[in-house]
Amino acid sequence: MTFQVSKEDGLFYRQTLFDRARRIVIKVGSAVVTDSSGLNTEVLANLARQISFLCSTGREVILVSSGAVAAGRQRLGIPPNTNNSLKIKQALASIGQGLLMQAYEHAFAGYDQLVAQVLLTHEDLSDRSRYLNIRNTILTLFEFGAVPIINENDTVSVEELRFSDNDTLGALITNMIGADMFIILTDVDYLSTANPAEDLSADPIYTVQTIDSNIEAMAGNTTSLLGTGGMLTKIRAAKMVAACGGSSFIAPGKNPNVLQELFSGDQVGTFFLPAPEKLCGRKHWIAHVLRPKGSLVLDDGACRALKEHGKSLLPSGILEVRGDFGVGAPVHCLDEQGQALAAGLSNYASAELDRIKGHNSTKIEEILGYKDSDEAIHRDNLVLMDDGMTNALRSR
Repeated sequence: MTFQVSKEDGLFYRQTLFDRARRIVIKVGSAVVTDSSGLNTEVLANLARQISFLCSTGREVILVSSGAVAAGRQRLGIPPNTNNSLKIKQALASIGQGLLMQAYEHAFAGYDQLVAQVLLTHEDLSDRSRYLNIRNTILTLFEFGAVPIINENDTVSVEELRFSDNDTLGALITNMIGADMFIILTDVDYLSTANPAEDLSADPIYTVQTIDSNIEAMAGNTTSLLGTGGMLTKIRAAKMVAACGGSSFIAPGKNPNVLQELFSGDQVGTFFLPAPEKLCGRKHWIAHVLRPKGSLVLDDGACRALKEHGKSLLPSGILEVRGDFGVGAPVHCLDEQGQALAAGLSNYASAELDRIKGHNSTKIEEILGYKDSDEAIHRDNLVLMDDGMTNALRSR
């Protein structure tokens, strides 16, 4: 199976990539930074110590941190197992975000390390100009020697503006700034071949060469006490990073020296290797950041042209147009069984595509009275999906 990499090779890959890593994104979940009483200041202090050391070595580090809602609950004395409505959670996040940043500011101040707060919604990354502006802001913070601390803006995020979890947010940020490495600190030690609590023969998986359906199926072998994600979201986040040429780790966040041990080459956590073929930044944005406004059902010939020959999508291959969308909107291309084959940006609005579907490109001007493009989606704006990417997109 694809996860079987020898211990010697795994350690070599780890040490080589850690030595080369100059820009790193670290995501820490609620299960790590909080406990039954609220924010765990000891964990925050350990994170500040280790991240400050990494910065002192010339590395650039981003911290993606959960914990605002838990801090708000702690401040108001609301039990952590209380089932709150969305508006209550948003209010708790509003109260807690300042407390979370105050705690980080205090923790990092002991190492004379500057920090900065960045709050994001999915809409911020969906707009290309805002996406690039955020990237430029983060790069400027690096120039100032600051550690950006990023969280979802839970106070204003409604369902359509939300990231599914901070694992996904961390992966998107990793790829956006071209980071070398994404480290996910959680409350489990590693990915396992089976649930260790139920199967004594379960083995830890230390190195994953390729994330496939077998690896995703193992996500149910681990359990987390807190947080909105889970092992499957972490694996899919690692897959997103791998697609853009980065490596990822899932490691035990409550280990007080976990980052030190990782960068020393110790056998800690589960390591995910980069994919051999790297997805460019714009195509990553199309495939992983944008949410589809509609979909196009394609015939078999068009599916083969996209999958086997890397062609653009022509109107003649479209059987059905679903949804109401405008020019430049993100759409999914489906086969006749409903399986998503590709994500892309449409050259025509849905009403226009509905009129020209099934027709040769030479007929576009005759049908519409004008022709902006021969292609429904140009191959430069089209990204093929594999099964893992399809599942990740469907889960949003």
